[in-house]
Amino acid sequence: MKLSKPKLSFWQIFNMNVGFLGIQYSFGLQQTAINPIFLYLGAPEDMLPILNIAGPVTGLIVQPIIGAMSDKTWSKRWGRRKPYFLIGALLGSVCLFAFPHSPVLWFAVGLLWILDVGNNMAMEPYRAFVGDKLPEKQLSLGYQMQSLFVGAGILLANGSIVLFQYWFGGESVEETGTIPQWLYYSFFIGAFLSLTTILYSVFKTPEIPPADEELEEINKIKSLPFSQRITQPFTEIIDAVKEMPKFMWKIGGVYLFQWYALFIYWQFTTPLFKKTLGYTTSEAASQAAKMSLTYNTVTMLVALALVPLTLKFGGKKIYALSLLGTAVALFAIPYISDPTLVLIPMVLFGIGWAAMMGIPYTMVSKIVPQDRRGVYMGILNMMIVIPMFIQTLSFGPIYKYILGDNAINAMLFAGVFFAISAFLASRLNVPKTAIDTDVEVAND
Repeated sequence: MKLSKPKLSFWQIFNMNVGFLGIQYSFGLQQTAINPIFLYLGAPEDMLPILNIAGPVTGLIVQPIIGAMSDKTWSKRWGRRKPYFLIGALLGSVCLFAFPHSPVLWFAVGLLWILDVGNNMAMEPYRAFVGDKLPEKQLSLGYQMQSLFVGAGILLANGSIVLFQYWFGGESVEETGTIPQWLYYSFFIGAFLSLTTILYSVFKTPEIPPADEELEEINKIKSLPFSQRITQPFTEIIDAVKEMPKFMWKIGGVYLFQWYALFIYWQFTTPLFKKTLGYTTSEAASQAAKMSLTYNTVTMLVALALVPLTLKFGGKKIYALSLLGTAVALFAIPYISDPTLVLIPMVLFGIGWAAMMGIPYTMVSKIVPQDRRGVYMGILNMMIVIPMFIQTLSFGPIYKYILGDNAINAMLFAGVFFAISAFLASRLNVPKTAIDTDVEVAND
């Protein structure tokens, strides 16, 4: 039986998602600044995929476990999801402060592992947090609001990189083993935002207490011996996978190609601009930041506009078209030699990013049971990190031996994978419950 949840105002939904700003600022730095730091510290380009393996491994392990644990957590003082994204934000904040001080490559790689644990620990319960609080009629707004903050966080991260390089950078000679001083400031801002934005949402948004049946189950688990409590999340994950709706398996097929392609884009944008624009690593990293700045600005502008479009035309169609537009953007980028004109395809990329960060979560949240929302959101995020894991292991050899160590070919490869994901998304059969909800909202 579903609990009746009160309808929240626009600003209540806004406040509960502010914490996503800090989380996504951190992810923005990972997308744009981490790989240049690896290059500054002497990493070869074909090693970039394997050096990023922390993301998929920690996501694969941390997100479903934290999701399962948060489903079975309740504290009158701290709530259900909040303890987890508070601890994750604190861990991420410490790592962001330390990252630009990395003296050698192995130290930076180790920090990335810890940072990813913190980010995943904070982000996964946040997805379930929105589903817990909002009635079905407001789920689309809630998740697209998260998409807006995804754009805002990454926008601020990359904007700060561009701004600080302009103010304090301009090194004409790059010294291997040295991270430019201007890059430090963006990480310090991230360390501050990671914690403060989470705290804002924690104090502004109370959690809904679990139903009596859920509370009884939670107390039952608390009474188990310690050894059984340790294994309980793993048992919950296994059971959830066995009973997972078929729709989620189909989403997994879309995600396989979508996220493999995204990881290629993030890893090889800097090497691409070194080749196509003749830039140094610092100049190429700045251009990559401008690209991210552009597409995340678009994401911010269109995120909420996608809500009425998905209600009118259906999430499947908007999602598939957005992925196709992203493919077109990646096909175009390698053939544009003007650093200003190369920003134009980012309009399509930004629309796609807004759809990717909101629409699938709305679909899934409507079809999974309330008492398992955390674990299923964790499993959905497993479907993100599994393609990333595959990419980190497979794409280095592909890049070196098949694509000829050529970043242009890498970007075209990613475009093909986005086109495949668009085709698979167009064949998603949206569950009847989700269709009925959308129609009900559209007619509201």
